[in-house]
Amino acid sequence: MRILVHEFASGGGFAGRPVPRSLAREGRAMLTALVADLSALRCHDIVTTADRRPRRFEDLLGSVDAVWLIAPETGGCLERLAETVEHSGKTLLGAGSAAIRRAADKAQLPRRLARCGVPHPLTRVVHAGDDVRAVAEETGYPLVVKPSRGAGCEGVRLVRNVRELPAGVAQTVVLQRYVVGVAASVSLIANGRRAVALSINAQSITPARAFAYGGGRTPLVHPLAERGVEAAIRACRAFPNLRGYVGVDLVLTDSEAVVIEVNPRLTTSYLGVRAALRGPNGDGNIAAMAIEACSGTLPEPPRPRRRIDFTAGGRLAVRRL
Repeated sequence: MRILVHEFASGGGFAGRPVPRSLAREGRAMLTALVADLSALRCHDIVTTADRRPRRFEDLLGSVDAVWLIAPETGGCLERLAETVEHSGKTLLGAGSAAIRRAADKAQLPRRLARCGVPHPLTRVVHAGDDVRAVAEETGYPLVVKPSRGAGCEGVRLVRNVRELPAGVAQTVVLQRYVVGVAASVSLIANGRRAVALSINAQSITPARAFAYGGGRTPLVHPLAERGVEAAIRACRAFPNLRGYVGVDLVLTDSEAVVIEVNPRLTTSYLGVRAALRGPNGDGNIAAMAIEACSGTLPEPPRPRRRIDFTAGGRLAVRRL
């Protein structure tokens, strides 16, 4: 199979615009890791992009059989790329556009998770022209302000009181009650019907005025780790046709696992999880498991072999379990 691995930033997605440093750094690291894992399978031809000048994505599709996208949900970017792949008739190694659209909609996420019995922070949606202060007062401080459609920590801010609150908003945003606890994520593989967890990971997030993601550690040792995995698997059930690699962000409090977001794509935690699972004979290859899941078969994930500290830029430190 000839696979196009398209990473949005390095593939010209921001041509003519400044590239957000965090997206460029994390995108480059994920691209490098994924290409290495696909190449290690020795049964696929890999095509990728490494040129920030604009190129027609559609032109790249003609010579490949399948596409693996690395892109943010911001502004509907990932959804549009997935839709283009679907219209081309090529195999999409990941979630389809409809699943991406549902998962990326943070305004509707509380309702979807509630149907599956998944804890989620109190959330309110604010549109341009709404009384932000009134909604914030109802939500309760401290709270988190984030884009209604975004990725990672981009545009996410912590607001402790009314003085830190923006006077108004020019676009739809989400106000969410801040949850105190351990920031974590669960890395999963989904086949469109069910999902299995690969690992639960600690996240290094600085909750300052503007949130910043620095990497993490996998696997996470925590009394509620198992509950976090269970919550992430239930969260995936809220999104039919979710396929391939999926990341679920959550907070582990003293008493429960609170799901924050569902990411229908490759996430930065992939950098650490792939190193934690990899076996001496090439087994534990997440890329292979994701491809298998996209074809409908849900693999049995291996147990982590080592503990990995990883940065958002891809630097790793290996520790014993």
